[in-house]
Amino acid sequence: MDWSAGYREYAPPPALAHALSCVWVSVTPAAGAPATRVLPDACTDLIWLSGHGVSLAGPDTGPVLAPSPPGSVLAGVRFRPGAGGPALGLPLSALLDQRLEPGDLRAGLPGGRGAELSRVHGGLAPDEALHRLVGLAGGLVTDAAPDPLVAAAAARLGRPGARVGRVARDLGISERQLHRRCVAAVGYGPVLLPLT
Repeated sequence: MDWSAGYREYAPPPALAHALSCVWVSVTPAAGAPATRVLPDACTDLIWLSGHGVSLAGPDTGPVLAPSPPGSVLAGVRFRPGAGGPALGLPLSALLDQRLEPGDLRAGLPGGRGAELSRVHGGLAPDEALHRLVGLAGGLVTDAAPDPLVAAAAARLGRPGARVGRVARDLGISERQLHRRCVAAVGYGPVLLPLT
């Protein structure tokens, strides 16, 4: 990985490409940088910060300004739409527009998922932290596969002229069932997916 100043995205390992949209790194120069404007993308990120540990950025319904403290080093994994909820073991609607810090994240994830995060502590070297973070994400998605219906809906709703009712019919389910599954797996209903 390139740990020079800036933000970079990398393809996830091929075995995780069905559940992770990318692996990323961000290094802020010692002189600092303005806050980054993060737009909603129907994704959820596990984020390692040097000296701090792993936090979680839940799905956003609007733009968020992410501060960039001088000299900060971050690494992250981004779950695809439909993958974050099953991987974390809870409906993403519970994490809508939230950021969970390491202690809250460890305590808030069910089934021992939070305890695994302690292996990716803030004292690690960035390469090792990213390696462990990818391994952790891989274990989470192996234990709970992404909702394929939600992933298909997200892909279809991203096309020009797509309509929720038509996509639901094409997938063989009702609009209500599509809404329920999207709220659990993405954090919000399908009508917002084309905006991400």
